Amino acid sequence: MAKSLNTMCGVFGQTELNFRKSLTKMYLAEGLQESPIKTGLVEANYNIWTGMNAAVIASDNPSAFQRFMFGLTPFWAKKKMYFFNARSEGKLNKENDVNYEGEKGIFSMPSFRHCIKRKRCLIPVDHFVEGTVKNKLSEPYIIKHQENEPFFLAGIWDEWIDKTTGEILRSFSIITTPAAKLLQKIPHHRSPLILNIEYIPDWLNPNTDLKVIASFLKAGSTKELIAYPISSEIKKRGNRPELFEYLGDGIVE
Repeated sequence: MAKSLNTMCGVFGQTELNFRKSLTKMYLAEGLQESPIKTGLVEANYNIWTGMNAAVIASDNPSAFQRFMFGLTPFWAKKKMYFFNARSEGKLNKENDVNYEGEKGIFSMPSFRHCIKRKRCLIPVDHFVEGTVKNKLSEPYIIKHQENEPFFLAGIWDEWIDKTTGEILRSFSIITTPAAKLLQKIPHHRSPLILNIEYIPDWLNPNTDLKVIASFLKAGSTKELIAYPISSEIKKRGNRPELFEYLGDGIVE
């Protein structure tokens, strides 16, 4: 596998993906009402890393789940590249200032600019994992909904064709922002873009004005989430629920 090229939000889980809240279902197409795990599109996985498949909702077919590989390979790449994060600020805000309100550099980065304009996606998750700034995934936390409801991370996707074999690969990357409030408490310096459910239709519409899309690219609310310390054994990439048992009290925003 090619080396991963970014440094955060590289682990998440899709274990049930059962949306129970009626408010969430208001913004989901009928084809998204049933869990892609129950339908067999993907297998339950507590520990999804780059190179593994996951269920996503992509802009080319926003009414159905699709199975894409985690780790974006842009269409122009000569080989698989596995970008798993795409910074909303691009190369700007190197200090990861949580109050940054400047330009969204993702619109000009060669690796991501074509995707953010028309190839956006949502990654439904039951949890994601972050480590501390100091110890990274040697000191991991599982971040999940307080009521065990799935939630959405925002991403971009692309389609790549291997010119040698003819293989068609659809893959995705998770967009990141400066740390949301809960992530600051872990502490961690970045956060996946947790998308407000009200933004779903516009995010998945490839014709949405890019000024609207840019307005979404900021740290999402974590008021309904909670973080628990878990075992650093998750680094071995095992898909076992006991690896995600809580080892301490939860942290909330």
